[in-house]
Amino acid sequence: MDAQGRGRAGDNNVDPADQWVFDPDTGNYELRLDPAGQAAARPSDRTAAGRRAARKRDADVGDTDTRPLPTQRGRRDEGTADGDGEHPAGGRAARRAAANRTATATAAEAGPASRRKRKPKKSGKKRALHWTAGVVGFVLVAGCGAAYFIYQQLDGNISKVDVGVENDAVSDGPVNLLIIGTDSRSGKGNGGYGDAGSVGHADTTILMHISKDRTNATAMSIPRDMITDIPSCPTKQKDGSTKNIPGQQGVRFNTSLGQEGRDPGCTWRTVEKMTGLKINHFMMADFNAVKELSNAVDGVEVCAAKDINDPKSHLKLKAGRHVVKGEQALAFVRTRHTVGFGSDLSRIELQQQFLSSLIRKLKSSAFSSPGKLYDVSQAATKALTVDTGIGTAGKLLDFGTDLKKVDIDKVTFATVPVLDNPDDPATVILDKAKADPLFAMVRADHTLAKGKKGKGKKSAPVKKAPPELVRVDVSNGGGPIGSAQETVDWLQNNKAAKLSTNAGNAPAKLAATRLEYAPNQADQAATLADWMGLPKSALKKSSQNAGDRQPMKLVLGKDFKAPGSPVEAPTETPDGVQNVNADDKNICAK
Repeated sequence: MDAQGRGRAGDNNVDPADQWVFDPDTGNYELRLDPAGQAAARPSDRTAAGRRAARKRDADVGDTDTRPLPTQRGRRDEGTADGDGEHPAGGRAARRAAANRTATATAAEAGPASRRKRKPKKSGKKRALHWTAGVVGFVLVAGCGAAYFIYQQLDGNISKVDVGVENDAVSDGPVNLLIIGTDSRSGKGNGGYGDAGSVGHADTTILMHISKDRTNATAMSIPRDMITDIPSCPTKQKDGSTKNIPGQQGVRFNTSLGQEGRDPGCTWRTVEKMTGLKINHFMMADFNAVKELSNAVDGVEVCAAKDINDPKSHLKLKAGRHVVKGEQALAFVRTRHTVGFGSDLSRIELQQQFLSSLIRKLKSSAFSSPGKLYDVSQAATKALTVDTGIGTAGKLLDFGTDLKKVDIDKVTFATVPVLDNPDDPATVILDKAKADPLFAMVRADHTLAKGKKGKGKKSAPVKKAPPELVRVDVSNGGGPIGSAQETVDWLQNNKAAKLSTNAGNAPAKLAATRLEYAPNQADQAATLADWMGLPKSALKKSSQNAGDRQPMKLVLGKDFKAPGSPVEAPTETPDGVQNVNADDKNICAK
């Protein structure tokens, strides 16, 4: 016990907030973790001579080790003990007393003392909050990144899965983080959720793309009931061996985890195959993550545009704004039967609203005290399962620090576009016409945001011709072998453009795909450009009108990959793709 009756950092019943000690030499609070007699130098920006002097002073004092911490909000002054509570000379108590005397003298000169010290200005490096985003995963990055001063204590909380891929925690290029929420009933208090006997499917999945320059992020929610193909995947067994799980075609996306013994690496590979994006890391959490994290931040504000009474999730909310936490927070993100169309897609929108609000809460006040920071960090790491590339608190710190530059108003949530499945009304299928441009946009590292509206007059949109009137000759001027015939087959069979023909190989190679058309074929060109995903730069209009039966000319260039795949990634959110900004405070569940 020290002079204030507190246990040392190694004691089991120590309040982590009480491990903070004000150091008058630096003007910051510092955390003491090691037992007495194991003093170590404090890292700082002082000169080498200053560091040696500091080490000598610490050795003379014989007090506990100190480690520099981010500047926090001022805590209440801790005066000397009442009565005969004299502090022994030297050590922590002496420095604390010296700090009090300094503060008292300063207050006497400045006027009446307040109960709290002025909030010190935070530097970017010392700011407790690191960048956050995603279904628990966004928040987990925040919690882990913020808690670097106690990361050694948090290492034991983190579970790891070896998915056969180990990427560095920090990357120079874009980062793709796969966030999975499992419906497993394992874990304290989860027995009443999810499907009874579930092996832990991918109930909620978000692929978050962080741009190379760290200025923006896109979080794509993947519907769990979407029919897709799951590739074969290797899984690590408890005895260290590797078992290959065979792939499946035409099954629900959520079975990419848990079913047949699949681990997060199988979901990882399924998403890579679907989107064409290479994943760097994954984070997975169960129901407890939402409950514990919402409790740790004292609740999350949500909004309902109408009364909600969902008998399945047990959520009851009156129309208006509410602060939810614990069980009620979990009920909110699981609700779907009384909002929107009552489907999983409606639930995704509620999750996006909740996560946006949670991120805003973390950025505004979650780390206002050491105790609060500790609570959030513990909740985050206990809820977390990650790949081995970020499998320690130290690596999570590096990962979170790398991502912290992204501002919340540059984080966009979107839902992967889907269509009703004509063969099974309980499931959906990928809407390739909208999803392919979305995936291409993210692969090209373009921010997922609507472009600013210009003030000038815009030309009226060109009316599109019906498929049966689209007449075009297709030639191959640099695409893969057989591209011209493959494109004609696709146009005729998938788009009902029966007037499309194969014109063979083009007389010259082209770097970029080009569509040549006459002024009176503008409606046909608009239809074909929309189908093919052609940028405006690919459209070449002649000066004279064409004859009645004269076709347009489509020359496939070296940039052509396959029919239906956009030749150039769009720079604005494709029409029809649901998306919201994480900083939008006016979103309400309808």
